[in-house]
Amino acid sequence: MTSTVITNIGELTTHDEQPVRHDAAIVIEGATIAWVGEATRAPSADHHVDLAGRAVIPGFVDSHSHLVFAGDRSAEFEARMTGTPYGAGGIRTTVAATRAATDEQLTSHVARLVREMRHQGTTSLEIKSGYGLTTRDEARSLAIARQFTEDTTFLGAHVVPADTDPATYVDLVTGAMLEAAAPYATWIDVFCERGAFDADQARQILRAGAAHGLKGRLHANQLGLGPGVQLACELGLVAVDHCTFLDDADISALADSGTIATLLPGVEFSTRQPYPDARDLLDRGVTVAIASDCNPGSCYTSSMPFCLAVAVRDMGMSPAEALWSATAGGAAALGRSDVGSLRVGDRADLAVLEAPSFVHLAYRPGVPLVTQTWLGGRPVL
Repeated sequence: MTSTVITNIGELTTHDEQPVRHDAAIVIEGATIAWVGEATRAPSADHHVDLAGRAVIPGFVDSHSHLVFAGDRSAEFEARMTGTPYGAGGIRTTVAATRAATDEQLTSHVARLVREMRHQGTTSLEIKSGYGLTTRDEARSLAIARQFTEDTTFLGAHVVPADTDPATYVDLVTGAMLEAAAPYATWIDVFCERGAFDADQARQILRAGAAHGLKGRLHANQLGLGPGVQLACELGLVAVDHCTFLDDADISALADSGTIATLLPGVEFSTRQPYPDARDLLDRGVTVAIASDCNPGSCYTSSMPFCLAVAVRDMGMSPAEALWSATAGGAAALGRSDVGSLRVGDRADLAVLEAPSFVHLAYRPGVPLVTQTWLGGRPVL
């Protein structure tokens, strides 16, 4: 098995018992971290990489994205920036464009966005369906997503299609659509929000998914207070996403259940909604993840460094907390223990920064600091 030693790492973030090391080195064997320690004590290896004092962090784990889509909603964004409030109705615009696109067009588009993510240090990601909303289009969306990640999510319950009865559509989502989608999915998700699906419908859909072996996720409390966060905690879901509007009962439920609150800073940036109070969540014992929610409507960014910077600037997180949430936190939100950190035995997914410290990710927002991305022990950038 080929080995590589990466040495002269100015600052190494591992998320182990010594979370930040200086003057460090890593040895990779195959696709796995085999040794971590001081550069002067690094064992020999087949190949040697000298990083000349650059910082190394775990690859970002983006646990919430919607990459399978066609079309453009920049006009909607422009309208929001001039006073039109955000609503979920624009999803139907993307649905029409996605249905009209070929498999080749959708695959090429996803590949482009994944390349963008890799260039910004993302090494693991989740991809949802949700812009097809027919049995055929949801299944093909997931088949395309599966080419890029094992963490694929069936989101047939994104919105109810126009001119469709909600009860009839829920029957479709929990019946023929789920049957067609399940072979390509690991997760099932519901947009539990006003204008989308209520708590009873969400519970029915998640239970149907569980019967097909799919693990549950929820979009909740994005547009206002609602039942979604507490439903996620009641059902013991690994994570619940958005959590923009929370009351004391929601926060207590998250802390007591251990359900992770996945925050999506780019959404609030792009919609001008208030930012969730990550500081309060952390202080009350809630585990927080950060993800991009890359999608054409409410947040068209693929940049986890940008989301991290916004979380530090506007959500009360320290740079170290935000980095953990965007790496180890994202891994936890996907039920993963092999990525999101750089400990012995972890997959060798990492990002090299053109900076002496991870703090520069927030200190220098918008600057392309990721100079190398390693995936499974091999540089892909």
